[in-house]
Amino acid sequence: MTPERPDLAVLALLVAIDDHGSLGAAARTVGMAQPNASRAVRAWEQRLGLPLVERGPRGSTMSAAGRVVVHWARQVLADVDRLLDAAAALRTDQEAELTVFASMTVAECLLPGWLGEFRRHHPDVRIHLQMRNSREVFERLATGECDLGFVESPTVPARLHSATVAGDRLVVIVDPAHPWARRRRALTVAELAATPLVVREPGSGTRGTLDVALAEYPRAEPLLELGSAAAIRTSVLAGVGPAVVSSLAVGDQLARGELCAIAVEGLELPRTLRAVWRPPRRLSGPAGELVAEIVRARRSGDRPR
Repeated sequence: MTPERPDLAVLALLVAIDDHGSLGAAARTVGMAQPNASRAVRAWEQRLGLPLVERGPRGSTMSAAGRVVVHWARQVLADVDRLLDAAAALRTDQEAELTVFASMTVAECLLPGWLGEFRRHHPDVRIHLQMRNSREVFERLATGECDLGFVESPTVPARLHSATVAGDRLVVIVDPAHPWARRRRALTVAELAATPLVVREPGSGTRGTLDVALAEYPRAEPLLELGSAAAIRTSVLAGVGPAVVSSLAVGDQLARGELCAIAVEGLELPRTLRAVWRPPRRLSGPAGELVAEIVRARRSGDRPR
């Protein structure tokens, strides 16, 4: 019958006996009390059915069979060391990479500044960024395709953890030639809901926030569905029609007068932008450092752009 596999500590003890010629010195080397070391050697000799250590007044030496066992013990321990070194290298490589999936608004308007600042402090981290809508970010996190996500949806699945990284609000925009730009009174929510709009695709956080806000009103069919805030901005600039977009995506155009923001009576569309990740609750490695830096900058009022 094949004996059970030894504890690595027993193999290290046998090697140390061969190296030091003393059971006491060997026990001290491996951090084991001498009585325990003696019992461990006897137990392993019984399991193998071989005398491994010859004890004498001048110390302990390995028997002929013991020298063969020690030879293979050294090989096993060396292989274990190589395994641990390889695992450490793999862990280092993994920690030096960061795969991020971000919703369109966050990826277009915020992440360039965040990642630029992060790279200044962590130049050796390789960052892989992909843009998806919020629903797809949740799906990629669930399948383990990314380390960290950024979303703008109103809710986060219960299985994920999250941290607030920014605030935002949606605004109704038109080009300066649109009739709404000359209105003296605010739109009503019902008017907005009844108007065909240029909107984001289903699954995006922007679309989700708008749909929740207008859920109680009869809705017109979308004028156009587009996959990013940049595409919507371009369409509105071209006079295609009104849209509801993130204020982050059109701030410069509003400031220059290229677009007009339209007030809607009784409608506020604030939203929270979040970092999301799989359990455990506490992030570690580059993902944890990136989120920590973003949260610190937000609390200090210093948002990189």
